[in-house]
Amino acid sequence: MSSQTQTRPAHAFGQVFDRLRPHQAALDEFLREQVARFEPEIRGMADYCIDTSGKRIRPALVFLSGWRDGAAPAPDLVKAAAVVELVHLATLVHDDIMDGADLRRSRRTAAREFGPTAAVLLGDALFSHALHLAAQFPTTEVCLQVAESTRRVCAGEIVQTMRRGSTAITRDDYWRIIDLKTAELFRVSCHLGSRLAGSPAGYVAAAAAFGRHLGIAYQVYDDLADFFGDEQRIGKTLGTDLASGKITLPLLVLQDRLPAADRAALADEITGRVPPQMQLRLRQMNELGVFPVVAQAVQDEISAAVAALAAWPAEAPTPLLMGLCTVLDAQVSALRPGG
Repeated sequence: MSSQTQTRPAHAFGQVFDRLRPHQAALDEFLREQVARFEPEIRGMADYCIDTSGKRIRPALVFLSGWRDGAAPAPDLVKAAAVVELVHLATLVHDDIMDGADLRRSRRTAAREFGPTAAVLLGDALFSHALHLAAQFPTTEVCLQVAESTRRVCAGEIVQTMRRGSTAITRDDYWRIIDLKTAELFRVSCHLGSRLAGSPAGYVAAAAAFGRHLGIAYQVYDDLADFFGDEQRIGKTLGTDLASGKITLPLLVLQDRLPAADRAALADEITGRVPPQMQLRLRQMNELGVFPVVAQAVQDEISAAVAALAAWPAEAPTPLLMGLCTVLDAQVSALRPGG
């Protein structure tokens, strides 16, 4: 853990999100209303995806970056939170199809429940409804921001999909993919929240930068959890990255540290020529010190997120957003082997 992280006050996950209970309740009600906007034939499918069991980090970023002490949830923030959540849910539906995942949030994925063909179209419907909501704001800025972010997220997913089963992935490629497919929604969530709350332009830019770095950190953590997590605690199918030929930072670090023969064997697993040896790779990661290297990459991004808001300590959202960094610190520590 970085010294900068250690100096921040401890925030339990609940302490950060307890403040958002009225906001999340308003979001739940709004999303339930949106289910009725879908065609009757697919309402049940949309309802299956729009559940309330997830962490809802992106909507939380909208609410926290637009935080005003003691204020009731603003309708514009609730709608913006719904927009980013719908875009995120659409990406999860598509991700699970490509990863062949069976579990998401401790229950069957949409692809498993409805079949991959229907799930693809369901994800498209969720994307479309998100843009429909974004177009309802009196300013075109929201729709422009969301449309551009959605395109960038899709671009990241396309690049990652085209690189599946290939070992010709550099660390620069990896960072570019996660900047697009994950960090972009974190960024736009913080931008929209602070912008709709009327924050100064400088703070909007700082909050957006915070969101981008937090998003990168969160994706690296998620990639680490795919190897070092516990499926029951995480609540989704693990081990899908190697099985689907997706190269992530843990695999890149492992590749660099393996002898040539073992590296060639790992390449055969990534390219699908032989079945993945998950337990062997996890043991090698432990033996070769992969975890601390990847964990440090998370900490570096967290430090960059903290630095983005360092000049704005008096803004009401700042300490709450910093609390999310502490939450992510704790999640990484919980994965640590032997921790």
